[in-house]
Amino acid sequence: MSSWTRTQILIMKQFFLSGLVFFLLSFSSCVSTKVFNDLEARYAIVKSERNGFEKSRDSLQQAWDKLDNDLSEVSSYLERSRDSVSMALEQVKQWEEKYVLLKENSEEKIQNSIAQNNALLKEIALRKTELQSRSERVDQLEEMIQNQKQALSELKNRISNALLNFEGKGLTVEQRNGKVYVSMENKLLFKSGRWDIEPAGKQALSDLAKVLEENPDIAILIEGHTDNVPFSPKGQLESNWDLSTKRATAVVNILLENERILPQNLTAAGRSEFLPIGPNSSAEGRASNRRIEVVLSPSLDEITALLETN
Repeated sequence: MSSWTRTQILIMKQFFLSGLVFFLLSFSSCVSTKVFNDLEARYAIVKSERNGFEKSRDSLQQAWDKLDNDLSEVSSYLERSRDSVSMALEQVKQWEEKYVLLKENSEEKIQNSIAQNNALLKEIALRKTELQSRSERVDQLEEMIQNQKQALSELKNRISNALLNFEGKGLTVEQRNGKVYVSMENKLLFKSGRWDIEPAGKQALSDLAKVLEENPDIAILIEGHTDNVPFSPKGQLESNWDLSTKRATAVVNILLENERILPQNLTAAGRSEFLPIGPNSSAEGRASNRRIEVVLSPSLDEITALLETN
């Protein structure tokens, strides 16, 4: 039973006792003074107790009101707390969902990144292999070019030695631009306006052929050159173009007298007056321009094949 219910019962008892006292007083004439006094004393006690109970009731009521107010505040706080907790739980749930999504996306990105990195590593390895292969080809090319330079230098020296007797007679041997140039002035080979070769020129070409026969991989270009003096057409000649071409062809025929010279290595070309090496304004310059140049080039087939290799 609650404190408030017990208080109500006590108050009802007080009222009952007060009524009883009143009833007894009504019959005071019938009782003795001693009894009256006892009853009056007891009434005073009951009244005092009633007053105490009323004060206790008021105090309990105030306590009850305070407890009720506190309960309301606590209920309100609990409600707010419940809402706050619900919101926090919802936010946590959202964070968990975001975390899961972020984790999935991160794992997907990581996997994609790993795949990309693996592909990049493969590409790097492939490029490295290609670079290594190219580096090796470059080394091979450098070695081949160096070997060609050395071979050309040796060829130039051998030709110089073979034609040593003709130096100072309009014959020079040079090595430039990766080729060997054997230049013969017309005074060694031809008479003016003619393309048949003189005996001294034939001997020089014969000595040259002996060196060339030992180098079957050398391309041989024979160029005929003239000065710029206009040529008057006569007989079988029509122009300086014609004369330069016929002289180049005559040299080819002399070289082919050596059966070990490969015809496919030979090319005859007439350049007329358009590649002079001296001024045509002087007799000496014009003489230097009237010449045959034998241009010796190493075969580039191996180098070309290496360059075309993937």
